[in-house]
Amino acid sequence: MSLILHSPLDMHLHLRDEKMLENIAQASAHTFSGGLIMPNLVPPVSSKEEIVAYKNRILKAIGKETFTPYMTLFFKSTYDKTFLESVRDEITAIKLYPAGITTNSEGGVSGFDIEELRPTLEAMSELGIPLCVHGETNGFVMDREAEFVAIYEKLASAFPKLKIIMEHITTKKSVEALDKFENLYATITVHHLMITLDDVAGGMLKPHLFCKPIAKRPEDREALLRVALNAHPKVMFGSDSAPHPQHAKESCGCAAGVFTAPIALQVLAELFEKNGASQEKLQAFVCGNAQKIYNITPLPKKVVLEKKPFKVPQLYSGVVPMYAGEEITYSIKEVYNGR
Repeated sequence: MSLILHSPLDMHLHLRDEKMLENIAQASAHTFSGGLIMPNLVPPVSSKEEIVAYKNRILKAIGKETFTPYMTLFFKSTYDKTFLESVRDEITAIKLYPAGITTNSEGGVSGFDIEELRPTLEAMSELGIPLCVHGETNGFVMDREAEFVAIYEKLASAFPKLKIIMEHITTKKSVEALDKFENLYATITVHHLMITLDDVAGGMLKPHLFCKPIAKRPEDREALLRVALNAHPKVMFGSDSAPHPQHAKESCGCAAGVFTAPIALQVLAELFEKNGASQEKLQAFVCGNAQKIYNITPLPKKVVLEKKPFKVPQLYSGVVPMYAGEEITYSIKEVYNGR
C-alpha cells in the first residue's frame, strides 16, 4: 500500500545555522516542498541583509533539493511601515516571541501593550504581512498557552485585518479560539498530535520529547486531533522540528525541542490512516490549507510513501530524532521533483 503527497509544506521549521544547518537542512528539504523558517538565531534575524544572507545559507545547505525557504523576521515594535515595505518581498511572515519564553527569544516582546505594538501591527495589516506568535505567558508551565489565549483575543480584536497564526498550539482552549475570530489561524506539530505530558515525564524522563510549549493533557490532544484529522481550514502542519546536539538534550538543563523533520510525513500518514482520515484530509493538512492561508504556491514535488516498516535511526548527524531506534509503519519510497 502506498500514498502520494503533493508539495508538502512545513509551516514552522527550525533549521538553525552554521554546522547544524549544514547537517540537518536536507532532512526537511528532501521531503518537503518548502518550510516557514524561524528567525530565532543568535543574533535573531531582524534586518533585510540578515534575511537575505540566511536564506542564501539555507539554499547552499540544501544543495540540489527542491525546497523554498519561506523566510520570517524576528518581531520588533520599532519596525515602521517604511522598513516593512523594504523587506516585504523577502519575507512570508513576522514571528513574535514573548521575551525569554523559548530558545533564543530574549529579545522578544515584554508585556503586550497594544498601543506600543500598534504602529508595527497596523503597518503589517496594511501590507498583508501575517503575524506568527509563540503564544505562552510566564505562568505555571501547564497553563502558559491557555493564559495566552486572552492576548490572542486582544490582538485579533484590535487588528481585525491582521492574519494571526497561533503557532504550535497544544490546548483545547486554543482550538476553541480558532472559530471565535476570523483572523486567527494555527499550526499543529506531529509530536503534539502523538504525545501527552505523560509520555514525557510519566515514567522515566524522556528528554527528546521535551519541548516548549510542553505537551499537555489527553483532552487537549484530542482537540488537536479533531481539527487536524478533519483538516479544519484554519489549521496547517508546522513541525516545530527543533534540532539540538545530543549532549544538549541529554544533560542537566535539557534544551527544549523535538526533532521530527526526517519522519514527520511517515508518522502523519500512519496517524491519519489509524484514525480513518482520508488521504485528501492529510493533503489539505500538509499543504492545501497553508497555500490558502499564506497565499503561496509551493514548488512541485511528489512524495510517495509506502506501508513498509522503517526503523528510525538513532542519530541524524548528531541529533536524536523522535522515535529513535523504534519502528514506524510508513517509509519514504520515492520523491519526485516537478510535476
